[in-house]
Amino acid sequence: MKKLHLSTPSLAQKNIQKLAQIFPNVVKEGKVDFELLKQMLSDHVIDGCKERYGLNWVGKKESILKVNTPINKTLRPVIEKSVEFEKTKNLYIEGDNFEALKIIQESYLGKVKMIYIDPPYNTGKDFIYKDNFKQSKDEYEEEIEAVDEDGVKLFKNTDSNGRFHSDWLSMMYERLLIAKDLLRVDGVIFISIDDHEVHNLRHLCDEVFGEKNYIQEIIWEKKYSPQNDAKYFSLNHEQIICYAKNKEKFNRNLLPMTEEQKSRYKNPDNDPRGPWKSSDLSVARKTEKDIYEIITPSGRTVLPPPGRSWSVSKQKFEELLKDNRIWFGENGNNVQVSKDFYQK
Repeated sequence: MKKLHLSTPSLAQKNIQKLAQIFPNVVKEGKVDFELLKQMLSDHVIDGCKERYGLNWVGKKESILKVNTPINKTLRPVIEKSVEFEKTKNLYIEGDNFEALKIIQESYLGKVKMIYIDPPYNTGKDFIYKDNFKQSKDEYEEEIEAVDEDGVKLFKNTDSNGRFHSDWLSMMYERLLIAKDLLRVDGVIFISIDDHEVHNLRHLCDEVFGEKNYIQEIIWEKKYSPQNDAKYFSLNHEQIICYAKNKEKFNRNLLPMTEEQKSRYKNPDNDPRGPWKSSDLSVARKTEKDIYEIITPSGRTVLPPPGRSWSVSKQKFEELLKDNRIWFGENGNNVQVSKDFYQK
């Protein structure tokens, strides 16, 4: 005998699921955007709210209010676990990261050179802090589903949650708003993420830091072996998003060259701009417009090697040649290279 369910399925939810199959863009986190649905079913523009480019979600305004609301908490030094407490120049803070960020604002506002954060990726298997200071203790305890290894109470953000993306966005938005205020004018932030929320994180950071202050998305290889049990493709990388407080002020602070690296720079033609190293002018691609003849000073005609093309257009090559950035060798007959000058 089949086991009977104690409740009937929601007809509305079934209809929403059917609607999502036809118009996936009108169903977000289990809710129907009826204005957008009207537009999808219409042959003319539907009057409504003015359209604006931007990222919006349920709880965004509450997140801004929460960032602006003071908290009555402070840091307490743990001297017995510290090393040379009076002399150290390092600070290790243990606690809820949102609260800690708010507390250190007074002392470190606009003074932090670099911030690196590794937030939950919102995979449906990780955990997100629930930062609701208005809950009573009983309400808070009822909501708890798990604790981490340090006993910090957390809740699971699964994709069955109607605010799956919204909860994550609110959590990140609050922390990024404070992080921006902590950064120096030449400061920079790095954020680890994966494919689950990288698209939303980019939009979020564009809003907080400004699209013009985007530096780079760094791809790093996380796994070296293929996943044979992967459902679709074997995922072996994650991303690190980088934004500056002010891109024009941002300094990469590169490490100085080693002596071995410096030794690669020569100046065989006594270029007044100083030492340079050669750079192959051909690349491993076959682009027809970048395949053209080059005449060396000795009169030799040169084409790119088979299967390759020049790395620059013919017009760009002429500009480099005029600027003495092409080297044909001492006898003027060699295959040409471009100059990459040494910068101290």
